[in-house]
Amino acid sequence: MTSISRRGLLAASTALLALPVQAQTAPRRGGQVTATWGGLEPQALFVPGGGGSSPFMTSTKVLERLLAFTADLRFEPVLATEIQPAEDFLQYRILLRQGVTWHDGRPFTAEDVVFTVTQLWKPIALGVALKALASAEADGPHAVVLRFSSPVPEFFLRSTLASQFAQVIPKHLYEGRDIITNPVNNKPVGTGPWVVKEWVRGSHVEYARNDKYWDAGKPYLDRLFIRWWRDPASRAAAFEAGALDLGLSNPVPPPEIDRLTRTGRFEASSDGYQTASWCSTIEFNQRRDHVKRREVRQALLHGIDRQFIADTVYYGRARPGVSPIHSSNALFFSGDVPRYDFDPKKAAALLDQAGLPRRRGGRFSLSLVSAGWFEENVKIGQYVKQALEDLDIEVTLAVPDRATSLKRIYSDYDYDIAISNYTAPIEPVPVITQYFTSDGIVKGAAFRNATGFSDPAMDAIVQQFAGETSEAARKGLARDFARLATTELPHTPLVEFDSFTVARKGLRNHSRYGNQIGESWADLWVEG
Repeated sequence: MTSISRRGLLAASTALLALPVQAQTAPRRGGQVTATWGGLEPQALFVPGGGGSSPFMTSTKVLERLLAFTADLRFEPVLATEIQPAEDFLQYRILLRQGVTWHDGRPFTAEDVVFTVTQLWKPIALGVALKALASAEADGPHAVVLRFSSPVPEFFLRSTLASQFAQVIPKHLYEGRDIITNPVNNKPVGTGPWVVKEWVRGSHVEYARNDKYWDAGKPYLDRLFIRWWRDPASRAAAFEAGALDLGLSNPVPPPEIDRLTRTGRFEASSDGYQTASWCSTIEFNQRRDHVKRREVRQALLHGIDRQFIADTVYYGRARPGVSPIHSSNALFFSGDVPRYDFDPKKAAALLDQAGLPRRRGGRFSLSLVSAGWFEENVKIGQYVKQALEDLDIEVTLAVPDRATSLKRIYSDYDYDIAISNYTAPIEPVPVITQYFTSDGIVKGAAFRNATGFSDPAMDAIVQQFAGETSEAARKGLARDFARLATTELPHTPLVEFDSFTVARKGLRNHSRYGNQIGESWADLWVEG
């Protein structure tokens, strides 16, 4: 690996690990686990364009990536056993695991990876990250060669191959069909440890053990269920009733954590989120009057008390957002960015200067959409509405369900301001940067640039960032990106909130990876 991978990851692991990874004892086979997360049911079990954390959770039990990112921030081989960069970083040779089969019995080969790279990753899921990709070719049945038109840093490429959007799909089930609308997305066929047995919409998905899994002896469990409850109180009740074993990404309200753990039946951990640090965000639609003006966006942020959101909505388990690069990111975070402290008088003065004075009927009106995938978003939306109305702005608040939220924000662009969320990985490109770049504007693609913000200076910074191989230069470019993003403010974090997992005692290996929600769970097992 390059120097950024060695020295940088060592520093990051020291800064980011919150709790020790569970001690290892001999795993026990058998049993079943029911899991959930702090959000709602996905629109499909696999969403090729990404689709957020919910389909990421359901698809990665079946579809695998080439690499994984562990909780101590190491890259671990999955379908790839070795990544070999050329000295000029213009070419990479990827050696693939042998003896792997798809769930329908077809062999996994380099042709599947080439098809995935050229037909899914490049045009749909990872286009920004693979912008410099010139070709992908099979080099025999178990090796793939990627060639790039400009240098690609090794840490960047490895992060891409381990990312949320990098599942490998079977060529024989997708070739000649529309990847996004293919019905197999509702019952994906993969190489992973679990096979989809049944999806009962509105309730749960059931997985059965893949007895022919390439990692011999795994999965340890017999069955796995992922189930959804609409509200956090129901999840807490399900834990107590024995109907729920594992909840990720803040499955219950913060006060319930202490109550559940005090019973002695449950444990809570903040591990498993090192490469998925969560933020609540505010997004300004650049197609709409008033909020398309930078000075108005800056004024509105001065009217929002982020510390109040952190203390009240998240019960103190959050902090005001500073930059689109999460403050826990030891490699790329810089606090040297513009700040917008809570100051309603300054907000009002800036609006006056922008030619939007107080008048009968209000300064102007806004449509506020608070995305309905987290209960906290509802409360944030209610608070932001009140805060902006205190500035004499008329606000219409909508809190749609998950499907309608996705449609209004990412397909119809039907909002002035949106309250949403994202997870911030260690490598900012493309997951974070695509909220700000012109090529991140993909109508209908969830969790991309829905604001329509387009700035040649921003595009140039991100393009250089993606191709820079010097560690020091990449840190400088990350700082430049953050400064410009926090000056223009099309999309900005309101708060960074802590993520935690709740698990019943005796459930092992539930927090071993940097983004546990998207791992295969082949190594989950139950004591006793």
